[in-house]
Amino acid sequence: MPDKLSIVIVESDRDRAQLIIESLQGAGDFDIHCIAEVSGLARRISAHNPDVVLVDVASPSRDMLEELTLASSPMDRPVAMFVDHSDDSLTKAAIEAGLSAYVVDGLRPDRVKPIMDAAITRFHMFQRMRTELEATKRALEERKVIDRAKGLLMKAKGIDEDAAYALLRKTAMDQGRKVAEVAGALVTAAGLLA
Repeated sequence: MPDKLSIVIVESDRDRAQLIIESLQGAGDFDIHCIAEVSGLARRISAHNPDVVLVDVASPSRDMLEELTLASSPMDRPVAMFVDHSDDSLTKAAIEAGLSAYVVDGLRPDRVKPIMDAAITRFHMFQRMRTELEATKRALEERKVIDRAKGLLMKAKGIDEDAAYALLRKTAMDQGRKVAEVAGALVTAAGLLA
């Protein structure tokens, strides 16, 4: 996050929007933009490209959650939603949409900044987990390709698994490539020749 956070507040009620703005101004130096009109929310939020999105709505609808998901990219930035009323299905939909915070009956000026901070922290935690999961998936796929390449070498050259891996590793070092890249090229070539 940059030193001066850019925050978009989505609030149609002018007085409530001002309350949020004042509570944030009292808590730090932020670049704050307010969006009062919910129609075209995706375009409006994208135009500001904020670091954080704070949404205050009396009772969210599924359409609004969908629009918010498109608009704010909860997987790309922290989004906190303050609602007056909710039900279990909307709470579940909000969480599935990727909101970092979903606060029912919780818009009080003294809580805005701490909830925003918690949303940012939670967002970064989940972002790290997504990154680690992607790295793990990539490593698993590479491992599968390397195992397939070793099997091809073992069959073609009549060597054992250790020798096949050593050959892949030596080829990768000689070519300045990763073992997984060499293995992938071998598997692709074998597929073309089969």
